[in-house]
Amino acid sequence: MPRPLPEVVRIEWPADAVTPPPKTEAALDRAAAVLRGGGLVAIPTETVYGLAADALDAEAVAGIFRAKGRPVSNPLIVHVADVAMARSLAAAWPAAAERIATALWPGPVTVVVPKAARIPDAVTAGGPTVALRCPAQPLTRRLIERAGIPLAAPSANRSERVSPTTAHHVLESLGAKVGLILDAGACDRGIESTVVDCTTTPPRILRPGPLTRRHLEAAVGGPVAWPDGAEAGDAPIRTPGASRRHYRPVTPLELPADPAGRVAELLAGGRRVGWLVLTADERARALAGSRDLVAVPMPADPAAYARQLYATLHAMDQRQLERIVADPPPGTEDWRAVRDRLGRAAEE
Repeated sequence: MPRPLPEVVRIEWPADAVTPPPKTEAALDRAAAVLRGGGLVAIPTETVYGLAADALDAEAVAGIFRAKGRPVSNPLIVHVADVAMARSLAAAWPAAAERIATALWPGPVTVVVPKAARIPDAVTAGGPTVALRCPAQPLTRRLIERAGIPLAAPSANRSERVSPTTAHHVLESLGAKVGLILDAGACDRGIESTVVDCTTTPPRILRPGPLTRRHLEAAVGGPVAWPDGAEAGDAPIRTPGASRRHYRPVTPLELPADPAGRVAELLAGGRRVGWLVLTADERARALAGSRDLVAVPMPADPAAYARQLYATLHAMDQRQLERIVADPPPGTEDWRAVRDRLGRAAEE
């Protein structure tokens, strides 16, 4: 007998309220009980929706990998309620982690530190470090406090696919693989957190995200590096989202040097095309009238573009398109996270 679809429960915390409404408190209590019992709950954060389980329960963590179809070699980020909880999960707490946490938590940045022995190897893919984050979404921090446990929570979607930024995206991707979805509306940031390895000197960015190197260097009070390249050999991966092919829509995505020319070529071949337009030049305007083209103007601001990106890709996957073409973003530092996500999404 097929499992029923998950329950989607709306949660909210009005800005003028000291505490959440009773219905939200009841939903958080229920979700906390599910998590303490070894179950899975889809949770909102300011970046993307996560598929959460008790980070200290190896069997519960295994449930995340099964639900997502995620390779066990891909480690998970552990979400904490505050800096004190983060320190309790670390075998050592580097100065860079302290400075980043003090300046930028709660927020969309993850620190990689030596792991405490009580973190199951399943969380870290057998590696000696753990990735920790204190999310800016206050309802998620309240849930962690209610549950009394840190939460391992990768994005709540099938492995390698576009991350969810609404509860509906979670429902579409995972269906009955999760029993409860907490719906707090659309995510504010729209792409995954910046990940910083704090076990090296200087600290280095393992994954670009909403907070740039400029933000991190201001917090650390010194230089922050980019990695020299992909991690080599058989060493455990230190961060999620490191594979070349990731964040992919069902519809194949391209990132050509001449997007207008490529769109014209695809349309001439009878293809139905989606186009993420960053620069609406004369050629783009000439193509926009085609009935086989879904052209979406994308924001010129990198933070606004990131906020809209995954929702746009999810919407295009519903349009029965045969190809998605994206204009290449600028090569500046502020656009690095968007370039990273589009580049991985376009990887064959």
